[in-house]
Amino acid sequence: MCGIVGYVGNSGRTKSVLCESLGRLEYRGYDSSGICFFENGRSRVIRSEGKLENLLTKLKDCEVTSSLGIAHTRWATHGDPSERNAHPQVSGPISVVHNGIVENYPELKEELVEAGYEFCSDTDTEVISHLIRDFTEKGNSLLESTRKAFEKVEGSYAVAVMSDTEPGKIIATRRFSPLIIARNGDECFLASDIPAILPYTREFVFLEDNDFVVLDENGISITDAAGEAVKREPTVVDWDHSATEKSGYRHYMLKEIFEQPQAIFDTLRGKFTADMKEVVFEDMDPSLLQKTQRIIIAACGTSYHASLIGKYMIEEVAGVNTQVELASEFRYRNPVAGPDALFIAVSQSGETADTSEALLKARDMGMNSVGITNVRLSKISRESDCVITTKAGPEIGVASTKSFTAQVMAFYLFSVYLAISRKVIDSGRARQLIADAMAVSKLQQKTLELDGELKDLSRDFHRYRNFIYLGRGINYPVALEGALKLKEVSYIHAEGYAAGEMKHGPIALIDRNMPVVFIAPEEDVYYRKLLGNFQEVKARGGRIIFITSDKGLQLPDERDRKIVIPKSSYLVSPMISVIPVQFLAYHVANILGTDVDQPRNLAKVVTVE
Repeated sequence: MCGIVGYVGNSGRTKSVLCESLGRLEYRGYDSSGICFFENGRSRVIRSEGKLENLLTKLKDCEVTSSLGIAHTRWATHGDPSERNAHPQVSGPISVVHNGIVENYPELKEELVEAGYEFCSDTDTEVISHLIRDFTEKGNSLLESTRKAFEKVEGSYAVAVMSDTEPGKIIATRRFSPLIIARNGDECFLASDIPAILPYTREFVFLEDNDFVVLDENGISITDAAGEAVKREPTVVDWDHSATEKSGYRHYMLKEIFEQPQAIFDTLRGKFTADMKEVVFEDMDPSLLQKTQRIIIAACGTSYHASLIGKYMIEEVAGVNTQVELASEFRYRNPVAGPDALFIAVSQSGETADTSEALLKARDMGMNSVGITNVRLSKISRESDCVITTKAGPEIGVASTKSFTAQVMAFYLFSVYLAISRKVIDSGRARQLIADAMAVSKLQQKTLELDGELKDLSRDFHRYRNFIYLGRGINYPVALEGALKLKEVSYIHAEGYAAGEMKHGPIALIDRNMPVVFIAPEEDVYYRKLLGNFQEVKARGGRIIFITSDKGLQLPDERDRKIVIPKSSYLVSPMISVIPVQFLAYHVANILGTDVDQPRNLAKVVTVE
């Protein structure tokens, strides 16, 4: 992994399209990059370690007259980050860019070495280039050679291939890793994510597993693994190209924190009946919910934290037993569940490998499924029985912010929908819950005014190397999310705990060098207990950041800081209380000078295990 682009079209645009498209994939995380185009009838490959600007420097004085090319940003999985391990990986006339993992590459490599092939890199991708070359030298076309090569490959992949022997085309295929194609007039595009090619078109085809694609001057053709022609309908994406730009903000992460009120507003749009008594999901089949006795949610990372909040909402509002699983654990164990369980898969991209595999496992067990994603027609969207699409728009910063609150709102809407479907709440309660949801955008807008205060606070707290975040009830997952955000972007060690667990270990860590961040809205049913935890921390000399809606609370120690957020209903409070911890992580990281939008070692979309 991590980013693929391809272009067939105007020779005067090849270089700019490929380079600019790679730039729009930087948010996915990477450690090297490379490009392949034709020059004097032969492919030319240029690769570079480090930032994309290093590759662009090499290309600065390079005149590209080729009408097609492929390019890649790599995030190391096999082999260290280096120029020789960057993509494209080459074997004779064959050049390959690849996202994913070849799980059986040791066996394939041994077979190829015995056949006389020499390996120049440590990557699993080089196996693919040698395999394709081997089949072309046996008289097969580039398309057929690619098809035969992937009959031998086990694992996940999205791949684009070029060859000197058929210089007018790009071959591409995918399995368990996203790949999209598009055409606009005489130009054809290929990418691993929408933002890469969004400036050139709004119509995209989301390829299915084992699709094989040819892009050439005649356009685009798709066949399946058996070589039969298939038709894939294009999807119009309503994202604005400007949504993928910084629009005056220093970082995407800061921009996306400020975009949360709009993301919530858009996610709510069209979701209520005119009398504001019911939630509307056009894609939801109410009959799926009638037999539901329990709900299992699977997710990873920030989506897992949103899912934990979803558990509180579903059990509180709809009264349905709900459990939340790490997708990477669920897919490998033997859970006890059956047709009376509803499975919810949560992923911003809709392509997270572990979550997608967990969904397939749940379906094999007979469970009905709901997908919560930000990308319509993503893999999880296609594989789920019903889909709730958040409307957060493109999220470019690796550390998720607006997608988190949009997912939480999706869970809130689902819990109300489920409660109404099961007739466990009356119309008055439904109206109040809907009114509380409608208030969130304005409350978030008010909370965003704390930006300056959190920036000032960060100047005081950025010197600490360890943090503890504490919350209770529905705001406990916000503590987990706050700690994760600080770790991701500032590289400071932080841990989130349920405040009731403080005496069971974490209290041993508290001293004057251990700041403790409390997530403590006054409307929290555990608020008085959190005040007790506050006193326990102070008794041990800890410094405190207290995030609360209690304006009247007085902190006895001037070393401590109180952040006052607007009051809201208890169930929607996480969508408010999370904003200060997002600001804290952002400003601390910014002061420390880390790469906020592209933190080290992290990828935006994790399409491998």
